[in-house]
Amino acid sequence: MHSLKPEYLAALRFDANQAATLRAVGEYRGKQALFYRQAPEVLKGLREVAVIESSESSNRLEGVVVAANRLKALIAHNTQPRDRSEQEVAGYRDALALIHESAREMRLSPNVILQLHSTLYRFMPTPGGRWKAVDNEIIEKRPDGSVRVRFKATPAHLTPIAMAQLSAEYAAAIGAHQDPLIVVPLAILDFLCIHPFTDGNGRVARLLTLLLLYHFDYDVGRYISVERVYEATKESYYETLEASSQGWHEGRHDPYPWLNYFWGVLLRAYREFEERVGEVRSGRGAKAAQVREAVLARSTPFSISDIEAACAGVSRDTVRLVLRAMKTEGLIASTGKGRSAKWIGLAGGRQG
Repeated sequence: MHSLKPEYLAALRFDANQAATLRAVGEYRGKQALFYRQAPEVLKGLREVAVIESSESSNRLEGVVVAANRLKALIAHNTQPRDRSEQEVAGYRDALALIHESAREMRLSPNVILQLHSTLYRFMPTPGGRWKAVDNEIIEKRPDGSVRVRFKATPAHLTPIAMAQLSAEYAAAIGAHQDPLIVVPLAILDFLCIHPFTDGNGRVARLLTLLLLYHFDYDVGRYISVERVYEATKESYYETLEASSQGWHEGRHDPYPWLNYFWGVLLRAYREFEERVGEVRSGRGAKAAQVREAVLARSTPFSISDIEAACAGVSRDTVRLVLRAMKTEGLIASTGKGRSAKWIGLAGGRQG
């Protein structure tokens, strides 16, 4: 283990911009109680959407895709998974539920990590909850089908020792009152460099991120899908992990690319959290309803600009938020990306 050793932590230095980002994330955490008091109903809706988006995005980052008209039913436990992709989404759903319900009692330990992996694979033919039996590598799959080795993980025979060491060094760092906004992402980096499972390492890492942040009252992941932010910035997600893992085995790695990215993801999630709560508090909920009505009235593919034209005075950001929520609800689907993207109502999803 290299990132959580006392001497490694003591050598870290942060510039003014990094310190300002850490302060900003801390300030958002301080506002959470205000959100809870002022907008309890909107928080309930955000929680429901976040579970769906997290289950979808964390799996989609691994190439696991489930049809939109099946996703919501799976998350709501209204249907049984019927293929491997649906089994993986259902497992992530249950692992998320376990964290949401029991995070305070789940301290970082090898047994908790194995429990999360077992839950993730509970519907799969091959059970989870076991360390890898053979050595593995972190690879990049290129569009042409070729692969590139990004990183050689900890050997299988050393994995149980490495995981016990990770847990002990994490507990020692927290016990020494190191900033959790530094210790948590470094623990996730070390976990991914160990790569303790044959499969499911990325998903378990994202579950652990949510779990560890909960321990320090950074609750944004309950209301805004951090996994969705990872997916929206997946190139940076993978690039910064690769950059910060180089030299890890020798303790010569540079943690700053990953730390800066991780803090940026948290900040983006918190800003969206405040914006979503602010919509209701400022009366913008009526504008969201206006967008929703305009979307449901469409019988042919439409663009964001079409909805903006039909909803005078509504910002593009509000239109995007509503479209994303409606996609999660299985009411609409995107038929492209970027400027040429179109949206269309799903059969059976239209109302009215």
